[in-house]
Amino acid sequence: MKTIQIGKTLIGPGHPTYIVAEMSGNHGGQLEEAKAVIRAAKETGADAIKIQTYTPDTITLNSDKPDFCIPSSNPWSKHSTLYQLYQKAFTPFEWHAELFAEAKMVGIEIFSAPFDHSAVDLLEELGAQAYKIASPEITDIPLLERVAATKKPVILSTGVAELEDLELAVSTLRQAGCTQLAILRCSSIYPSPPEVIHLRTIPDMIERFDCPAGLSDHTLGIGVPIAAVALGARIIEKHFLRSKDTGSVDAFFSLDVPEFKQMVREIRIAEKSLGEVCYTLTEEGKKNAWGRRSLYISKDIHTGEVLTAEHVRSVRPAFGLHPKHYKEVIGKKATRDLTYGDRLSKADVDWGS
Repeated sequence: MKTIQIGKTLIGPGHPTYIVAEMSGNHGGQLEEAKAVIRAAKETGADAIKIQTYTPDTITLNSDKPDFCIPSSNPWSKHSTLYQLYQKAFTPFEWHAELFAEAKMVGIEIFSAPFDHSAVDLLEELGAQAYKIASPEITDIPLLERVAATKKPVILSTGVAELEDLELAVSTLRQAGCTQLAILRCSSIYPSPPEVIHLRTIPDMIERFDCPAGLSDHTLGIGVPIAAVALGARIIEKHFLRSKDTGSVDAFFSLDVPEFKQMVREIRIAEKSLGEVCYTLTEEGKKNAWGRRSLYISKDIHTGEVLTAEHVRSVRPAFGLHPKHYKEVIGKKATRDLTYGDRLSKADVDWGS
C-alpha cells in the first residue's frame, strides 16, 4: 500500500489513522458557528476538518419539477427540493478564506469537497492541501479530471458507486495526474445501518487499487469506525457538530464533541492493540506464566513406589514438570519420598533404561 501526504501528515502503513471531522452543513448558516466547529474539531483530536464547496446553483437547478423534489422517504424531505436543501446547507464561497485562516490559526488541516470547477478554482487560490470527491460526484468525469490536474492528494468516496464506477474514477484520476489517492468505503444511507457497510471491502480496496483506504461513516455511534481501523482503514471521516441542539441539516447522524473525542480516543487504543504478528510473551506476560499448569504430587509416595493418577495431577502453578510428560510419568517409580504439594521433576522419576 502506498503512502500519501496531506499537509505534514503521512497516511498509510505504519502511520496513525487520519481522522477527519466533516462539517458539511453543521454550521447552521452561521459563519461564527463554522469557525467554532473548526476549533471544536481541533479540541477532539481530529487531524483535519473537511468542508464542502458549492452553492445551490453550482450543484443543482432551482426547479420544483418531480426530478428535483426530494422523496418523502428521504430524511431531508422537509426541504422539498434539492435547491432548498442546498440553500440551507451550503458553505458560502465568501466564508472560505476565513475558515482556512481559522484552521491555520488553531493548527488543524482543512480541505474540501468541490462540486464544480469554480469550487476547485477557489480552493486552489486558498492553497488547499487535498481534495475530497463526494460519493455522488464519482461519475463527474470532468470534475475528476480538473481535481487531478491540481496534482494534490485526492480522497475518493464510494457511497453510490459500483465497482465499474470506482474503476473508471480511479483510472480517470490517475491518467489526469493524480499520484496520491485514497479511497473511502461509504454508504449513502443516512444514518446507515451497520449491516450495509461491508467493512471487509476495505482490505480488498487496498489490494485492488494499491492505495490507502478508509471509511466515510454515516452509521450512528463509533463502533463501525473502530472496526474499520482493525481491518486496515487509514482514514476515518465522520460528520461532526458542536451540539445536536443546533437543528443543522446533518445533526441527526453527526457526532457531537464528547462523542467525537471518544471515537478518537478509542481509535488510538485500537491502533495500539493491533501491533504486529507476534507469538512471544511480553516481559509482563512472562511474569504471569507461572500461573500455567504443571505436575504436582497429590498423594504421598515413598521411594520405589509406582506413580499412579492418584499421586500425580496437573495443577497450577507452573513450577513442576510440564504436563506433556503426564502419560510418561504414570507407571514409573519414584526415586525419592514425595509428599502432597511437592513439585514433580524429572529427577523424581525412574525413567528406566
